[in-house]
Amino acid sequence: MITRSQDCPVKDICVANGAGLVHAKVLAEADQMYRHARLFNHITVNPGCSIGYHTHEHETEFYYILKGEAVFSDNGAESVLHAGDITSTGCGQGHGLENRSDAPVELIALIVLDQ
Repeated sequence: MITRSQDCPVKDICVANGAGLVHAKVLAEADQMYRHARLFNHITVNPGCSIGYHTHEHETEFYYILKGEAVFSDNGAESVLHAGDITSTGCGQGHGLENRSDAPVELIALIVLDQ
């Protein structure tokens, strides 16, 4: 199966009460992932925008940074992420991401369910 980029659903959303809106391109829906994952998105976080701090229960969220520089809150501890960096936030843990730079941040977000 091939899904063309122009056929992927896109939406601008506020995530976990973060600042501004993030642009999300849905790469696969939950039913396409046999309900083992609930989110697989290409996300763009523009300057001054963020994914608000939130926790995960019975799932793990991964971020793979494609482009840009972001400040990542890992259970409240901040770190700067760059292209190629990967984060993992598991059950009972929390995270958030903020773009404090002058350029967009692009990442892949994948939420895998704890079965």
